[in-house]
Amino acid sequence: MDDTIRWLQGRPYYEGQITERRTTTGREATFADVDLDSRLASAFESEGIDRLYDHQAAAVSAVRDGDNVVLATPTASGKSVGYTVPAFERALDDRATTLYIAPQVALINDQEETLSDLAHGLGFASGVSVAQYTGRQDRKEKEAIRDRQPTVLLTTPDMLHYGIMPHGHRLWDWFFERLETVVIDEVHEYRGVFGSHVSLVFRRLARLCERFDADPDWVCCSATTGNPVDHAATVTGQPTESFDLVTEDTSATGPTHWLCWNPPEYGDGEGFGSGRRRSNHVETKRLFVDLVTKGHQTVVFTQSRQVAERYATDSASDLRDRGEHDIARSVEAYQAALTDERRGEIEDGLDSGEIRGVWSTNALELGVDIGGLDAVLLDGYPGTRMAAFQQGGRAGRGTDPSLVAMVAGEDQLDQYLMAHPRDFFDEEPEEAISNPENEHLMPDHVLAGARETWLQPDDDDHFGGPFPDIVADLTESGDLDRRNTDAGLRWLYSGEGSPQHEMSLRTVGDREVQLRDRRDGDRIAKLSFADALRDAHPGAVYHHQGQDYEVVDLDLRSDVADLAPVRPDYYTQVLHDKTITVENDRREQVLPTHDDVTVRFADVSMRKQITGFERYDRQSGEPIGQEPLELPETTLETEALYFTVPEAVETDVRVAGDGPDAFPGAIHAAEHGMISLFPLSFLCDRRDVGGLSTPLHPHTDCATIFVYDGYPGGVGLTERAYETVVDLMERTLGMLRDCPCESGCPACVQSPHCGNANDPLEKDLAADLLGALVE
Repeated sequence: MDDTIRWLQGRPYYEGQITERRTTTGREATFADVDLDSRLASAFESEGIDRLYDHQAAAVSAVRDGDNVVLATPTASGKSVGYTVPAFERALDDRATTLYIAPQVALINDQEETLSDLAHGLGFASGVSVAQYTGRQDRKEKEAIRDRQPTVLLTTPDMLHYGIMPHGHRLWDWFFERLETVVIDEVHEYRGVFGSHVSLVFRRLARLCERFDADPDWVCCSATTGNPVDHAATVTGQPTESFDLVTEDTSATGPTHWLCWNPPEYGDGEGFGSGRRRSNHVETKRLFVDLVTKGHQTVVFTQSRQVAERYATDSASDLRDRGEHDIARSVEAYQAALTDERRGEIEDGLDSGEIRGVWSTNALELGVDIGGLDAVLLDGYPGTRMAAFQQGGRAGRGTDPSLVAMVAGEDQLDQYLMAHPRDFFDEEPEEAISNPENEHLMPDHVLAGARETWLQPDDDDHFGGPFPDIVADLTESGDLDRRNTDAGLRWLYSGEGSPQHEMSLRTVGDREVQLRDRRDGDRIAKLSFADALRDAHPGAVYHHQGQDYEVVDLDLRSDVADLAPVRPDYYTQVLHDKTITVENDRREQVLPTHDDVTVRFADVSMRKQITGFERYDRQSGEPIGQEPLELPETTLETEALYFTVPEAVETDVRVAGDGPDAFPGAIHAAEHGMISLFPLSFLCDRRDVGGLSTPLHPHTDCATIFVYDGYPGGVGLTERAYETVVDLMERTLGMLRDCPCESGCPACVQSPHCGNANDPLEKDLAADLLGALVE
């Protein structure tokens, strides 16, 4: 692989684009002696497993001892063995059951195949059987599974919520009475709104187990995050101290060469310094073609289906232009919309080596056995270091050397990491955050829990937080029926139907707008009400499945938007006004680097009024016109951190600036920069948080910068950021100082989501302001 890297560096069109190179050394595997039931040992041997790695053995030992476990090791390290051994042992001994929960059906399909093969190796007489129970099965198939009573059941959080727990006492008593192991795969995926919902589902699961006198062990498998045990405890509702943590990967690997690759900057007619760069897609395609031509089996991870399809086609075309027709025929696109059969063909082709190159979405990131690759290309920073290392972990065939190149886009995170590679390689991974105590989510789950089995006062141990007040409110509203029984106080669900089916695990709130094609009335998509106001207003250009549409009508009485296919040479972005009211200051701290700055964490109300939208030229990005809109105001009750700017600092910035927009531009740019770097510390998207900066806020009577959670009630992001706010400020300062642009660009302070059209913004003055606060 060293020869390949030297060859790439010698290509004239790649000159100077490797900004950092790191090599992780390979290692030999280390094994442990584990006593296994002879039948289980024989079944493992038939699958090619004759010894357990040390980290697998550590997990097995902890579960055997009755402990909860977090197994947080890299991709392809064999985490599944850590829970399979105790699950099958318990099934062999007394037909104890195991519940396996994963966020994607594709992952369940892969695990079902692996576990079923192992169960078949034990023989029919063992009594061990495996089945999945998901929304893809019809009623008769589900009934047959329940009649068969498998010992290992694989499902999603959604099916657990909608289809299993509501029928626990009627259809699943046999399963819960014998439940000894709960496996939560990819526990890091349960974050934000989805994670907060799922955390409450698992609390309801723990209640149901308790009613059946079951006390299962919880085994959580995770990618490498900054808080694996704390997050597993938050998601499952189990005590933090009950978890054993296993993080050391003891499987064999070869050396991996990591390259940070920054496409060249191009100018605006006056030379360099525009902050704009050659497309990362084009740069990645060139690298991909070079690598597969050199004989390296390569997968590109990109962030959309359309990009994967387009550039797989373009790559094959470039290979044919080079005369590499055989290789061109072995290039494919892989994404979730493909049929199961087609995805399986590509996976088998990668494993056998018949397919030499693939452009993929993150659908290949987890749970799919594709063997080892020679090279992985990341087409743009995938948004988190966790995802980057998971995707990069696909490279490596046994102990052979491998290559991973991260090709940067031009936005803030990508360019920050090109300038600060140590933050990518050497910093702690991001933290996964969820908030099961969200008061907007908990009432529906309390009702669902009461529908599954009666509530009692000590259920506060499961739900915590606002549970007693929520029960009182629901009793007063008539949704719960309070009864004094011989066994003590109980609450029963008094409504009709199923509260489980009245909520979605993916959203907060239930108002949605349907988007339909005006030609035939077919539904294109659905959006939450707030997202529809932003993305589906009259005149908006909406992109879906490779097609652009223009919104020709938005009817908010029936919550339907009509769209027409178009081929515009522009895109649209809304303009809006925001106000934030501080409802309750919950905590405060003096900034340790500046005695005159107090940072607060608070409950806030954010009101937003969309006032119009702007059209931008697709080629140049320049604005080409505005139109007004009349849409309803929305209110978001959430959590925020905020801080004030001392008068002396404000005066210095105003003196250093030029004109009345100098200081507003400085605080606006600082706000944008801080929001853009949230995903460096937390597993989130930058649209999960919002901000507001104002030269004078009525609550503080001075200049104030707010950063708020983008979801009702908050999902814990700004609460955690409040605790580490100095780190966030320092990173933002570094990004602003290191960006070579003159006045602000997409790599530092310009945001595609700004409701003020990125006006005003003063990058250098923002750096002066943050420097005064943290230095």
